[in-house]
Amino acid sequence: MTDRQTDDHLIIVDHALVRHKLTLMRSVDTAPPLFRQLLRETAALLAYEALATLPTTSVQIETPMGPAQGERLAIDPAVVSILRAGNGLLDGVLDVVPSASVGFIGMYRDHDTLEAIEYYVKLPTGLAERVTIVVDPMLATANTAIGSITRMREAGADEIRFVCLVAAPEGIERLHTAHPDVTIVTAAVDEGLNEVGYIMPGLGDAGDRIYGTV
Repeated sequence: MTDRQTDDHLIIVDHALVRHKLTLMRSVDTAPPLFRQLLRETAALLAYEALATLPTTSVQIETPMGPAQGERLAIDPAVVSILRAGNGLLDGVLDVVPSASVGFIGMYRDHDTLEAIEYYVKLPTGLAERVTIVVDPMLATANTAIGSITRMREAGADEIRFVCLVAAPEGIERLHTAHPDVTIVTAAVDEGLNEVGYIMPGLGDAGDRIYGTV
Protein backbone atom coordinates (compact mmCIF):
# COMPACT_ATOMS: atom_id res chain seq x y z
CA MET A 1 0.00 0.00 0.00
CA THR A 2 1.26 3.47 -0.87
CA ASP A 3 -0.03 6.70 0.59
CA ARG A 4 -0.02 9.28 -2.22
CA GLN A 5 -0.28 13.01 -1.69
CA THR A 6 -0.18 14.14 -5.30
CA ASP A 7 -1.53 17.62 -4.68
CA ASP A 8 1.90 18.74 -3.51
CA HIS A 9 4.06 16.18 -5.36
CA LEU A 10 4.75 14.11 -2.25
CA ILE A 11 4.61 10.31 -2.15
CA ILE A 12 5.05 8.56 1.20
CA VAL A 13 5.68 4.86 0.60
CA ASP A 14 3.60 3.14 3.26
CA HIS A 15 4.76 -0.47 2.99
CA ALA A 16 5.30 -3.01 5.77
CA LEU A 17 8.82 -3.85 4.64
CA VAL A 18 9.76 -0.18 4.31
CA ARG A 19 8.50 0.55 7.83
CA HIS A 20 10.34 -2.50 9.20
CA LYS A 21 13.66 -1.68 7.54
CA LEU A 22 13.45 2.00 8.44
CA THR A 23 12.91 1.10 12.10
CA LEU A 24 16.05 -1.02 12.05
CA MET A 25 18.02 1.78 10.40
CA ARG A 26 16.88 4.31 12.98
CA SER A 27 18.24 2.16 15.82
CA VAL A 28 21.55 3.29 17.27
CA ASP A 29 22.44 -0.40 17.67
CA THR A 30 22.48 -1.04 13.89
CA ALA A 31 26.09 -1.31 12.69
CA PRO A 32 27.25 0.10 9.32
CA PRO A 33 27.28 -3.23 7.40
CA LEU A 34 23.64 -3.94 8.26
CA PHE A 35 22.71 -0.27 7.78
CA ARG A 36 24.14 -0.34 4.25
CA GLN A 37 22.29 -3.55 3.42
CA LEU A 38 18.98 -2.24 4.73
CA LEU A 39 19.40 1.07 2.90
CA ARG A 40 20.06 -0.69 -0.40
CA GLU A 41 17.00 -2.91 0.08
CA THR A 42 14.80 0.04 1.02
CA ALA A 43 16.08 2.05 -1.93
CA ALA A 44 14.86 -0.67 -4.27
CA LEU A 45 11.40 -0.53 -2.72
CA LEU A 46 11.31 3.27 -3.03
CA ALA A 47 12.56 3.05 -6.60
CA TYR A 48 9.59 0.90 -7.64
CA GLU A 49 7.32 3.80 -6.68
CA ALA A 50 9.53 6.53 -8.13
CA LEU A 51 9.81 4.67 -11.45
CA ALA A 52 6.20 3.50 -11.70
CA THR A 53 5.21 5.98 -14.40
CA LEU A 54 8.26 5.85 -16.66
CA PRO A 55 7.22 6.22 -20.32
CA THR A 56 7.01 2.96 -22.26
CA THR A 57 6.48 1.90 -25.85
CA SER A 58 4.52 -1.09 -27.15
CA VAL A 59 6.54 -3.91 -28.70
CA GLN A 60 5.72 -7.22 -30.36
CA ILE A 61 7.69 -10.16 -28.99
CA GLU A 62 7.76 -13.94 -29.34
CA THR A 63 7.21 -16.07 -26.25
CA PRO A 64 7.86 -19.85 -26.27
CA MET A 65 4.13 -20.18 -26.93
CA GLY A 66 3.78 -17.59 -29.69
CA PRO A 67 3.51 -13.85 -30.33
CA ALA A 68 2.60 -11.40 -27.58
CA GLN A 69 2.26 -7.67 -27.10
CA GLY A 70 4.45 -6.11 -24.42
CA GLU A 71 6.02 -2.85 -23.26
CA ARG A 72 9.57 -1.61 -22.93
CA LEU A 73 10.99 1.57 -21.49
CA ALA A 74 10.89 4.32 -24.08
CA ILE A 75 14.19 5.68 -22.78
CA ASP A 76 16.35 4.68 -19.83
CA PRO A 77 16.14 7.02 -16.84
CA ALA A 78 19.04 8.85 -15.26
CA VAL A 79 19.96 8.42 -11.62
CA VAL A 80 21.96 11.15 -9.91
CA SER A 81 23.54 10.49 -6.52
CA ILE A 82 24.26 13.40 -4.20
CA LEU A 83 27.61 12.47 -2.69
CA ARG A 84 28.49 10.88 -0.47
CA ALA A 85 25.41 9.56 1.29
CA GLY A 86 23.40 9.24 -1.93
CA ASN A 87 25.57 6.30 -2.92
CA GLY A 88 23.87 4.30 -0.18
CA LEU A 89 20.66 4.48 -2.21
CA LEU A 90 22.22 4.29 -5.66
CA ASP A 91 22.87 0.54 -5.83
CA GLY A 92 19.33 -0.23 -4.69
CA VAL A 93 17.90 1.88 -7.52
CA LEU A 94 20.24 0.23 -10.02
CA ASP A 95 19.08 -3.18 -8.81
CA VAL A 96 15.65 -2.20 -10.16
CA VAL A 97 16.75 -0.43 -13.36
CA PRO A 98 20.34 -1.49 -14.19
CA SER A 99 20.18 0.20 -17.61
CA ALA A 100 19.96 3.68 -16.06
CA SER A 101 22.67 6.24 -16.72
CA VAL A 102 24.35 7.43 -13.54
CA GLY A 103 25.58 10.87 -12.51
CA PHE A 104 27.09 12.36 -9.37
CA ILE A 105 26.90 15.72 -7.68
CA GLY A 106 29.30 16.40 -4.84
CA MET A 107 27.79 18.77 -2.31
CA TYR A 108 28.25 19.09 1.41
CA ARG A 109 26.45 21.13 4.03
CA ASP A 110 28.52 23.71 5.86
CA HIS A 111 27.98 22.91 9.53
CA ASP A 112 27.98 26.59 10.51
CA THR A 113 25.85 28.19 7.78
CA LEU A 114 23.97 25.01 6.70
CA GLU A 115 24.48 26.18 3.10
CA ALA A 116 25.30 23.67 0.34
CA ILE A 117 28.80 23.85 -1.14
CA GLU A 118 29.45 22.16 -4.51
CA TYR A 119 32.74 20.40 -5.19
CA TYR A 120 32.06 17.90 -8.02
CA VAL A 121 29.59 17.44 -10.89
CA LYS A 122 29.40 14.68 -13.51
CA LEU A 123 25.99 14.27 -15.15
CA PRO A 124 24.66 11.99 -17.93
CA THR A 125 23.84 13.45 -21.33
CA GLY A 126 20.32 13.86 -22.68
CA LEU A 127 18.68 14.80 -19.38
CA ALA A 128 16.00 16.81 -21.19
CA GLU A 129 14.60 13.57 -22.68
CA ARG A 130 14.87 11.43 -19.55
CA VAL A 131 13.21 11.06 -16.19
CA THR A 132 15.90 11.92 -13.64
CA ILE A 133 15.88 10.28 -10.22
CA VAL A 134 17.90 12.13 -7.56
CA VAL A 135 18.91 10.10 -4.49
CA ASP A 136 19.96 11.34 -1.05
CA PRO A 137 18.94 9.61 2.20
CA MET A 138 17.87 12.76 4.07
CA LEU A 139 15.84 15.83 3.10
CA ALA A 140 16.50 18.18 6.02
CA THR A 141 17.05 21.88 5.28
CA ALA A 142 16.83 21.07 1.54
CA ASN A 143 19.80 23.33 0.75
CA THR A 144 21.75 20.46 -0.81
CA ALA A 145 18.71 19.15 -2.70
CA ILE A 146 17.84 22.59 -4.07
CA GLY A 147 21.42 23.26 -5.14
CA SER A 148 21.72 19.88 -6.84
CA ILE A 149 18.40 20.13 -8.65
CA THR A 150 19.19 23.66 -9.79
CA ARG A 151 22.45 22.31 -11.24
CA MET A 152 20.53 19.57 -13.05
CA ARG A 153 18.06 22.10 -14.44
CA GLU A 154 21.00 24.01 -15.87
CA ALA A 155 22.10 20.77 -17.57
CA GLY A 156 18.65 20.38 -19.15
CA ALA A 157 16.82 18.06 -16.75
CA ASP A 158 13.07 18.61 -16.89
CA GLU A 159 11.23 15.78 -15.11
CA ILE A 160 12.94 15.20 -11.76
CA ARG A 161 11.96 12.92 -8.86
CA PHE A 162 13.74 13.17 -5.52
CA VAL A 163 14.04 9.90 -3.57
CA CYS A 164 14.99 10.02 0.11
CA LEU A 165 14.65 7.82 3.15
CA VAL A 166 13.45 10.44 5.63
CA ALA A 167 12.20 14.00 5.07
CA ALA A 168 11.52 16.95 7.36
CA PRO A 169 8.43 19.12 6.76
CA GLU A 170 10.70 22.17 6.50
CA GLY A 171 12.75 20.52 3.76
CA ILE A 172 9.68 19.48 1.80
CA GLU A 173 8.30 23.02 1.91
CA ARG A 174 11.59 24.63 0.90
CA LEU A 175 12.22 22.18 -1.95
CA HIS A 176 8.72 22.66 -3.34
CA THR A 177 9.04 26.42 -3.04
CA ALA A 178 12.22 26.33 -5.13
CA HIS A 179 11.14 23.52 -7.49
CA PRO A 180 7.37 22.99 -7.20
CA ASP A 181 7.19 20.35 -9.95
CA VAL A 182 9.66 17.94 -8.35
CA THR A 183 8.00 14.85 -6.90
CA ILE A 184 9.43 13.74 -3.54
CA VAL A 185 9.33 10.00 -2.81
CA THR A 186 10.13 9.14 0.81
CA ALA A 187 9.69 6.43 3.42
CA ALA A 188 8.76 8.86 6.21
CA VAL A 189 8.09 12.49 7.06
CA ASP A 190 9.47 13.15 10.53
CA GLU A 191 8.63 15.78 13.15
CA GLY A 192 11.04 18.50 12.04
CA LEU A 193 14.53 19.92 12.41
CA ASN A 194 16.49 20.60 15.58
CA GLU A 195 18.52 23.75 16.22
CA VAL A 196 21.46 22.52 14.12
CA GLY A 197 19.39 21.37 11.15
CA TYR A 198 19.19 17.63 11.82
CA ILE A 199 15.95 15.70 11.31
CA MET A 200 14.17 14.61 14.50
CA PRO A 201 13.88 11.80 15.38
CA GLY A 202 15.66 10.96 12.12
CA LEU A 203 18.49 8.46 12.17
CA GLY A 204 21.57 10.61 12.66
CA ASP A 205 24.07 11.49 9.93
CA ALA A 206 23.29 9.04 7.12
CA GLY A 207 26.78 9.23 5.60
CA ASP A 208 28.39 8.41 8.93
CA ARG A 209 25.94 5.56 9.50
CA ILE A 210 26.69 4.14 6.04
CA TYR A 211 30.47 4.36 6.16
CA GLY A 212 31.21 4.09 9.88
CA THR A 213 32.75 7.54 10.18
CA VAL A 214 32.26 10.25 12.80
